[in-house]
Amino acid sequence: MSNERVAAQLPSDFDPREPETFESAHEVMADLRQRCPVAHSQVFDGFWALTRHADVVEVLSDHRTYVTSVQNVVPKVAFTGRRPPLHLDPPEHTPYRQVINRFFTRDKVAAMEPWVRRVTVDLLQPFVDAGGGDICADFAHRYPGHLFADFFNVPEAMSVQIREITARYDMALQSADDEQVKTTSLELYEIARAIIDARKAEPMDVEDDLTSALLAKRHHGEPLPEDLVLGTIRQMIVVGMIAPSIFIGSMAVHLCQHPDLQDQLRADLSLVPAAVEEYLRLLTPYRGFARTAVTDVEIGGQRIPADEPIALVYASANRDEAVFDDPHTFVLGRPNIDRHLAFGMGPHRCAGEGLARLMLTTVLHELLARTERIELDGDIRMTRWPEWGTLRVPLRVTGAEAVR
Repeated sequence: MSNERVAAQLPSDFDPREPETFESAHEVMADLRQRCPVAHSQVFDGFWALTRHADVVEVLSDHRTYVTSVQNVVPKVAFTGRRPPLHLDPPEHTPYRQVINRFFTRDKVAAMEPWVRRVTVDLLQPFVDAGGGDICADFAHRYPGHLFADFFNVPEAMSVQIREITARYDMALQSADDEQVKTTSLELYEIARAIIDARKAEPMDVEDDLTSALLAKRHHGEPLPEDLVLGTIRQMIVVGMIAPSIFIGSMAVHLCQHPDLQDQLRADLSLVPAAVEEYLRLLTPYRGFARTAVTDVEIGGQRIPADEPIALVYASANRDEAVFDDPHTFVLGRPNIDRHLAFGMGPHRCAGEGLARLMLTTVLHELLARTERIELDGDIRMTRWPEWGTLRVPLRVTGAEAVR
């Protein structure tokens, strides 16, 4: 690409709206890494896309030049107010992260294991007993909602509301239905208000309840602004919903394509955590997290004007041939697996990555332990930007005679 092009006149190097199969998006990204690693698209009002690992790391390593507060995702989906910490830059975001981080320490995540396993089994065993179905609709889309409703210590009726609304919000995002996105987002704000009102009326221990901890937090001697506490709760309700719901289906597709891997993991379930880590690299569900440069910059030899959205294509960076040998192949125990960017890096690295790993490891372990074979049983359906992964994965499941 010529560095002399003016942004408004740039052609599209790719079209993110093209229909996709399970393999096609990665074929496009591999082509861009070789042909046009700092790509531009006129779609979604125009944006840049970084496809190489080094370029993504460069941006994530400089939060002063590349901010998240202007536009945090491509395409832009935030229509209903600022939601810390993702919509704020340091140092404004920091007090919110300080509170959130306390709830995802190693010890707290370890203490969640029995609860996560119980929810996993309660939802997964009926799917296995039925001989399968769409693992996305029948399990994965429901699973995170159950966990996060419990995380917020809400009564069962509100828990059901959260599960239902987040499912509709997810589908609206994937259907690019902006009006429904706004409607369901506002419904989620009402849930967040109800949670805050309940904690004001009956505070809980700040070590056990995130909402109570946010309300009790003092920054420079002052409470956090209530509208931003509201935005934080609203953000946290859905932050852990979408990625697990599409990632679980993607893992299932890959396992169906590789029955030998199914057999290997079933024979030694201690390999499951390493398998999940490689799946996080291979099947990374994010490709549209965004930053905006506050000044003109040059990335990979390409000049990018200030104030233009830049998508950080984690799903491409994690298959960069310059970093990962044989990047399109699942390699159990890959030696440099710690270089993957599935959870980002820097100030906005995913706070809940420990819980995410626990959830995904538990699901994969229980799915393999409770089945003898899983097979595809129809056509799959893929997500759209900003995620990469599955929306529909019909499976035929042969249950195990005994759970190991």
